[in-house]
Amino acid sequence: MKKLSIFSALFIGAFALAQGIKFEDTNFTTILAKAKKENKLVFIDAYASWCGPCKLMVKNVFPQKPVGDYYNAHFVNAKIDMEKGEGVDLAKKYNVKAFPTYLFVDGNGEVVHRTLGYVEENDFIQFAKDAGDPSKRIGTLKQKFEDGEKDPEFLKNLAELTMYSDAAFSTRVIERYFQVKTDFDRDDIQMLLSGAQNMDSPLYKIFQTKKAEIAKVITSEKYEELDKNIKISNIFKKSYNTETKKWNDDYFLTEAQKFLSKGEAEKILKKAQASRALRAKDIATYEKLSLELNKDTSAASSEELNSLAWNFFENVTNKASLEKAVVWAQESVKKDENYANTDTLANLYNKVGDKKNAKLWAEKSIELAKKTGQDSGDTEKLLKSLSVQ
Repeated sequence: MKKLSIFSALFIGAFALAQGIKFEDTNFTTILAKAKKENKLVFIDAYASWCGPCKLMVKNVFPQKPVGDYYNAHFVNAKIDMEKGEGVDLAKKYNVKAFPTYLFVDGNGEVVHRTLGYVEENDFIQFAKDAGDPSKRIGTLKQKFEDGEKDPEFLKNLAELTMYSDAAFSTRVIERYFQVKTDFDRDDIQMLLSGAQNMDSPLYKIFQTKKAEIAKVITSEKYEELDKNIKISNIFKKSYNTETKKWNDDYFLTEAQKFLSKGEAEKILKKAQASRALRAKDIATYEKLSLELNKDTSAASSEELNSLAWNFFENVTNKASLEKAVVWAQESVKKDENYANTDTLANLYNKVGDKKNAKLWAEKSIELAKKTGQDSGDTEKLLKSLSVQ
């Protein structure tokens, strides 16, 4: 009976897996040939291995029987990592910039429809139905726009569909949307901001002209903060030469002081330079700037302090600097004791050679992790290494 139960469990598990989308285990050229032969479209789940929503789709949506029934009947299905193998070239070809992106292409490899993001079962099936309906495909929708369609709901949907694949066209759609839309909500403002990050963009000009309407939704203070961030971002783009890896400090400070104080401008510039230095693994510059920026951390949040301390743990070797990071971690713990910052403190104590405190805080971190249901595996490894020393 026990063997039968095990067999039944395995059978049921295999049956459950078989209900969902069946993805082809072959190269893209072969998939296209199969689609052409069967007169079907290809559905591509364009994903990245680190993408959280991609993993949730695999767990929650792809295995569902209704989803599998529809997709298996109407498409040749492909699941392709856009950052590995042939996926790298496909990402360039199909302009995949966000994950997960869902592409529907014909047997010639031409995109007929696309969308993106985590979606529930019914909406995911509807996307597939839209891809199979020529009247609802992106090409048809674009033509409808060119013919003068002004329905706000249509324009909003089309802008979202094309935002990542055809930014210039999406900008035109959003422009028309804000010409016909009178009452704004937060979704509208978010859509506008997605294209208003460039001060030369027509959408930034709309952001300026619609200031009163936008401020009613998000407050005047928030509007000014967003406007300031857009301006700073644009000055940064012109202040840093990506080829020479050099900053034009004078240009940034001159332009930024048109709407910031000298102290604010200098601090923002240093933060940006420290962040870029860290990404470039120029640790000496990162360390120097971070120490200058964080002489007074009284206004910093627990999360900010923990992030700063952890970056020093991972990258800095100078003991005096690491001891300063210990202080930041201690301040983080005082403001909000949690698994993450106690783990940071334990690791920093270990790195500066204070094994006693490292062990104490590792134990504390593991205790907090268990209370909050978090994975403490790395901290347990640290504690084990300390116990055998």
